[in-house]
Amino acid sequence: MAILNILHFPDPRLRNKAQVVKTFDADLRKLAADMLETMYQAPGIGLASIQVNDPRRLVVIDVSENHDDPLCLVNPVILEKHGEHKMDEGCLSVPGVFEPVVRATDIKVRAQNLDGETIEFAADDLLAVCIQHELDHLEGKLFIDNLSNLKRQRIRKKLEKESRQGQPEAAGQAL
Repeated sequence: MAILNILHFPDPRLRNKAQVVKTFDADLRKLAADMLETMYQAPGIGLASIQVNDPRRLVVIDVSENHDDPLCLVNPVILEKHGEHKMDEGCLSVPGVFEPVVRATDIKVRAQNLDGETIEFAADDLLAVCIQHELDHLEGKLFIDNLSNLKRQRIRKKLEKESRQGQPEAAGQAL
């Protein structure tokens, strides 16, 4: 396994839309394993393929306390959304930034596993938020797109300044 490079905002590659996975092979399984290792090291609870500059529609998630319950979703789609709540979100591609975002509280998801088998399940609470956040990445959207233009510009300037000065400080766990 390998640690992958996570793209940081405002990198324009984060705006790419992911492409449907048609080939379920060892290369896809290796990407998922590398993404999980990268996510755990970061540390984070979710990572989308676009964040590591891979165009395939793949997200990895693990919201368990012991990081021992990984979820790999290929070609995921949200079928239903219910309720809403506001929760502070962070992102491995927007390091050190945490802002409140409104998301659905309960969702129904359809995806494929790494073998190409279709799965459907319901998710709520943190898992639902994480899935919605990661699926946004697959569409080229960042959680900060839910913020005002002024807040986004402040975040951009802050991250650009930190980039010029070296690595940003890690603060908490990001999606």
